[in-house]
Amino acid sequence: MNRLILFCLFALSSIAASSGQSPVTPAGLTATGFERHIELRWQRNTAANILGYRIFRRAGDSGEFQLWKQVDNIPATLDWTGAAQIGNNFHYKIKAVATNGMESDFSDIATATTQTMSDEALLDMVQRSTFRYFWDFAHPVSGLARERNNGDDNIVTTGGSGFGIMALVVGAERGWVTREEAVNRMVQIVSFLQFADRYHGVFPHWINGTNGNTAPFSQFDDGADLVETAFLMQGLLAARQYFNQDTPLENAVRNVITGLWEDVEWDWFRKNNSPVLYWHWSPNYGWQMNFQLRGFFEAQIVYILAAASPTHPVPGSLYQTGWTSSNYANGAIHFGHPVCCGPFGGGPMFFAHYSYLGFDPRGLKDAYCNYFVRNRNHALIQRDYAVANPENHEGYSANCWGFTSCDSPGGYAAHSISASGDNGTVAPTAALASMPYTPSESLDALRWFYREQGEKLWGLYGFYDAFNLDQNWFATSYLAIDQGPIVAMIENYRSGLLWNLFMQNPEIQPALDAIGFVPDASGTRDFDLTEKGFTGRLWPNPAMGVQPLSLELILGRSQVLSAALWSVDAASNAT
Repeated sequence: MNRLILFCLFALSSIAASSGQSPVTPAGLTATGFERHIELRWQRNTAANILGYRIFRRAGDSGEFQLWKQVDNIPATLDWTGAAQIGNNFHYKIKAVATNGMESDFSDIATATTQTMSDEALLDMVQRSTFRYFWDFAHPVSGLARERNNGDDNIVTTGGSGFGIMALVVGAERGWVTREEAVNRMVQIVSFLQFADRYHGVFPHWINGTNGNTAPFSQFDDGADLVETAFLMQGLLAARQYFNQDTPLENAVRNVITGLWEDVEWDWFRKNNSPVLYWHWSPNYGWQMNFQLRGFFEAQIVYILAAASPTHPVPGSLYQTGWTSSNYANGAIHFGHPVCCGPFGGGPMFFAHYSYLGFDPRGLKDAYCNYFVRNRNHALIQRDYAVANPENHEGYSANCWGFTSCDSPGGYAAHSISASGDNGTVAPTAALASMPYTPSESLDALRWFYREQGEKLWGLYGFYDAFNLDQNWFATSYLAIDQGPIVAMIENYRSGLLWNLFMQNPEIQPALDAIGFVPDASGTRDFDLTEKGFTGRLWPNPAMGVQPLSLELILGRSQVLSAALWSVDAASNAT
């Protein structure tokens, strides 16, 4: 019935368009004031002939509205008002514009005031805006994270979707979406994952978000990607702990996550029982990629999850014979900070992020180091390098730092403090996702990125991917693998939510014991958030009392609603 109603409404809108009627007046216009900008949002006009919207603006409480800008058929935009306008009122109204040139009546007026923001308010603004990449811009069929905003809209990323699932948990906990909405999105995601391509339980790097088919990442990388799958599992296991209510939908989500987790054949990726794990396997090229997972880089979580698997585990000793077996230790000291392991200067900053969105490195060490300390030093090395600025790049300072793999003027590339890795490109995610390790230094960077560069660096989904002041270049791109760590690691700094959730999985501690991790309190502490004026831990959120939809749902792993049916019919099945 609902499909018939939607078809009739679409037909009527098409008839109205062809008859020359004016478009429907935009509804739901809101204006939200921050410190240096105002965000406008409204309900999208779904008529087929909508060209865009004309936005009219009045600064102050008197005078006439003036045409400010025209935007495409996207129901949101930003007004960068700048430092001089803090404390002022701004008023907006909009018209819809049709392809035949006809305009709607004016919308209602929306008003917002800019104001100086506290550090906590800035953190909330950055997290929430970045979260929208995974909520508003998620693939409409799969619910998974698109690889980037300026590429093929049907390509979703496996690892980035794991980060996005963690962002979804944060969004539900902080009330940016209701728990019911978050559960429904999780149903969409896990239903799709059940039927997407897998190889011995392992997902490819990229997936077609419409049909679940493998999208080759490179010529020989057209099959299983164990590292990306580990990032996905890290997110799913955190979500399994968060969605813990005894309801049909949450029970089903947990059951499907458990099934996906237990299907991963970690032991098969030893390649004929070898003492190391391998990154890739292809149904067409076999082990041709032949990339052994020997550290240190972003993939430490692979060995933790492989040892933790309840169905296809590897022995904990594989951590020593594989991950730490080849030139692992690094005794170098940069700017007074020992790096412990990894390449020169620690490598790109994402090495200290991806495996630690869920895995909490505080208070633990293996035979080599405490990884919280190691990652903190990695961030401090990058910050001190920016202060020293040996290559004399424009803008580098104690407030402008952070080098990782990101977009740059010459394309996507890895950036670090080595001379060959530093071309003047700074990525906000590098400093912001280091928030748990270097809160003071990362907050300095956040303030500078927003207050000094925000007019070019801030967009609808938070900070753009990167910038290079030598070339006056600012990306307009967002990448899932860079946006996700911002949301997750700021949350781990603010509340420890994702660390707490992931570490609560009963499989994790025995795996850490088997690998050889032991308690170690050196150089680590729990954050005293009240010292910095933060309200502290939100979890559990008292606002999350919304009851989920009451659906008749079989709880077996293979019988959760499919993503396609869910997206169309869920509302009609509510009782």
